[in-house]
Amino acid sequence: MSTDAPLTVAIDGPSGSGKSSVAKGVARRVGLAYLDTGAMYRAATWWCLHRGVELSDGAAVAHAVRVMPLVMGLDPAAPTVHVEGVDVGEQIRTTQISTAVSAVATNLDVRAELRRLQRAVVDAEREPLGFSGGRGVVAEGRDITTVVAPDAEVRVLLTASEEARLARRSLDVHGTADAAAVAATRDQVLRRDRDDSTVSQFQVAADGVVTVDSSDLDLEQTIDAVLVVVEQVTGRTVDPRPAP
Repeated sequence: MSTDAPLTVAIDGPSGSGKSSVAKGVARRVGLAYLDTGAMYRAATWWCLHRGVELSDGAAVAHAVRVMPLVMGLDPAAPTVHVEGVDVGEQIRTTQISTAVSAVATNLDVRAELRRLQRAVVDAEREPLGFSGGRGVVAEGRDITTVVAPDAEVRVLLTASEEARLARRSLDVHGTADAAAVAATRDQVLRRDRDDSTVSQFQVAADGVVTVDSSDLDLEQTIDAVLVVVEQVTGRTVDPRPAP
């Protein structure tokens, strides 16, 4: 593969596997756009709640998502999420959204619409007028390797032990990974994975998808591990040093 050819890197994984941080790091190191598809589902949840849509009304939720004025900022150094011109980047990370998002993410009509938008981003970033200037994109989520971008040049399933995933999410949400914080986070993380596994497969790598286990790796080591996969699959040489 030419080093000048557009590159799509698809990364899937369960909650707490580190896929968002890793995907941003890979995108920065390779000079690609970054798409957080999980943030799109969170934004859809925020939008429905903001408009007073009952999440149990699947048809109403799907309609709301189809007309949602969503703009995803693709800069891996500072990704943004705007809905109707409002920066919702912090609001979509609240416990309220985390608790409610599965009701939206398991709506098949919603998934079809957001997958369409995600694929449009992937395609746009292969063109010179995209954010990355046609270099490509790192997209991460639950079904990127299998549904959104099964033709991606690099496809990775990022996994980690349950213990490691709970500790990471506890640090993100509570600022600590002590026993109380992990206990408070357990239901949210495991229930989200259980619910989402009914509509997408992100626990076991599909054919052609490379598994990277980050249980015993820190962030930079995991980014390096994914970059090794990029090099092995594409033949590209990637600078192993973090970008300044």
